[in-house]
Amino acid sequence: CAWSIERPPGDTAGCTFCHTSSEERCSTCHQRHQFDPKVARHAEQCKTCHWGKDHRDWEAYDIGLHGVVYQVNKWDPKQFDWAKKLADADYVGPTCQYCHMRGGHHNVQRFGTVYTSMGMSMADRGAPIWKEKRDRWASVCDDCHSPRFARENLQALDESVKDAGLKYRETFKVAEDLIKDGVADPMPKDLCPDWSGQHIWSLKIGAYHDGPEYGGKTGESGEFRMSNCTDVERLCFESVGYFQTYIYKGMAHGSWNDATYSDGSFGMDRWLVNVKQDASQARRLAALEKKVGVTWVPESFWKTGEWLDQLTGPYIVKNHPGKTIFDLCPDPGWLDTHHAPAEEV
Repeated sequence: CAWSIERPPGDTAGCTFCHTSSEERCSTCHQRHQFDPKVARHAEQCKTCHWGKDHRDWEAYDIGLHGVVYQVNKWDPKQFDWAKKLADADYVGPTCQYCHMRGGHHNVQRFGTVYTSMGMSMADRGAPIWKEKRDRWASVCDDCHSPRFARENLQALDESVKDAGLKYRETFKVAEDLIKDGVADPMPKDLCPDWSGQHIWSLKIGAYHDGPEYGGKTGESGEFRMSNCTDVERLCFESVGYFQTYIYKGMAHGSWNDATYSDGSFGMDRWLVNVKQDASQARRLAALEKKVGVTWVPESFWKTGEWLDQLTGPYIVKNHPGKTIFDLCPDPGWLDTHHAPAEEV
């Protein structure tokens, strides 16, 4: 992810250990020194990687209804017989593996989520493109619940994500207007370059926003970052990257508390208020400076520093003047949001 790419390796050790090694190996789930399927069928096997602010799967499951059933019954072989293959499992409650590896199928994405279009974007989740996945989800729930129950819960998830999207759009608009009006402190030009080696607004992703008011040329794209940016931008990032994830994951795993109180919808409320407050203060200060004739010069610590100099952007600018990461990696594959049309981003 962008917030990993932009940082020095030691700063994202938690990302690296999962995404560059563990997710590629059988022993991550089966445990190298045992390699016992009975161990791999326990829900805790997923816990090492699938928890935390931006992928709150374990917490949502653990404190949800299904997780509680699992925790109080997992010691009883009559309720959870780990010797049985997943295809033959008749657990009293679902585990991560039971739902996401249905019947022992190892392609977890078949029952996985699609972040950008089913959890964190304003997509029509009833559209035909998602029908197969939603029907597949409902078919898993049907093992224990009625088809109506499964679809009602999917509808409840949709409504929660829809409300979260409304909050985020309002949060984003407040931040966007600060940039367009030139009163954000600091502006993109006043920062060290982003991880791609550019000075474009960090929330100007893909082909959604064109124009020099964002710091780039028409068609150029900003790159999402969570370090060395304005407090408002960081709050926007956390609002969608963390709290909207809590809402989505909570509703998908039957953890209503996680979706509401535990920094879910209540957290998004707080971040929206904070962004509005920051924006109000920034505009009032800009008006006062204009009135008294103060020309504000951004502090140098936004541009350079012992840690900032270790980031990817400054490295590219120093060692490859006039280049961006897209020039250095002409075929970056999944990395290429730079020139992708909006419908593909």
